[in-house]
Amino acid sequence: MRALATLRRAQQAVARSLAVFVKDVGHGLLEVGHNTLAVVGLAVVAVAVFTAGRADLREQAEALAYEWLQTRHEERAQANGDVLVAVAEPEAIARATAADPAALTNQQAAVTRWIARRYKVAQEPIGALVQEAWAMGQRAGLDPTLILAVMAVESSFNPFAQSPVGAQGLMQVMTRVHDDKYEAFGGVHAAFDPVSNLRVGVKVLQECIARAGSLEGGLRFYVGAGNMADDGGYAAKVMAEHFRLRQVAGGRAVPFNPPPSLSTQAPVQSIPAAAPRTPAPAAVSDEVALLTPGL
Repeated sequence: MRALATLRRAQQAVARSLAVFVKDVGHGLLEVGHNTLAVVGLAVVAVAVFTAGRADLREQAEALAYEWLQTRHEERAQANGDVLVAVAEPEAIARATAADPAALTNQQAAVTRWIARRYKVAQEPIGALVQEAWAMGQRAGLDPTLILAVMAVESSFNPFAQSPVGAQGLMQVMTRVHDDKYEAFGGVHAAFDPVSNLRVGVKVLQECIARAGSLEGGLRFYVGAGNMADDGGYAAKVMAEHFRLRQVAGGRAVPFNPPPSLSTQAPVQSIPAAAPRTPAPAAVSDEVALLTPGL
């Protein structure tokens, strides 16, 4: 009996010792935890105070935080099946060939609307091309509506058009022949950038007209029929569209789909490549005078 009592007391002593040990360990961990949180808090405060006086460090910290948050957002979006978040590119708008129609002059806006309806294309990209045609026309001494007419006949305003012989883009420039001209725009793939193709096409057209000595001859060279007896009606088509576009720019109502007879109403040589440097007729608005390079 005495031995059992001794054993029981020993067990109770061990239990009390274990309880004290566990309690001490718990208090110790709690104290360490509190101290750790305090240390972390102090570290955060110290970093915040330090970076507050260092704009560069603050910006770096903000960039890292934003990158981390963006990465987390993309991971969650991918997990939910949203494929656009991972490939989002807000700066892509800078690559778009588009212009606000409200930013165009009255002439440019009229031409833009007419082309958009006739060729069933959006006004915003056509507006950007019309603006560029006006700018390049002034630089090259060419009527911008002539540039747009060439574009219309060549590609119907399709920037990705390609002919069987390798003419590419809006103005169907022979890229392999004029590859040197595309060097200024980063290489031959710029043929499919609408504005770059327009600029190179205007340069080629300008050279063709200078080489031929006349607009009709220049158009024949442009289409590759400079030494042929017949250009397949190319010059007449361009000049007919040029005539219509000038009418539109002058404020006249022109059918979007004129009957075939209208296509022969404008004689090939009746409109010069560069309008003469004379004041515009009284019936033509001041804005129409912008069609004349140099005015």
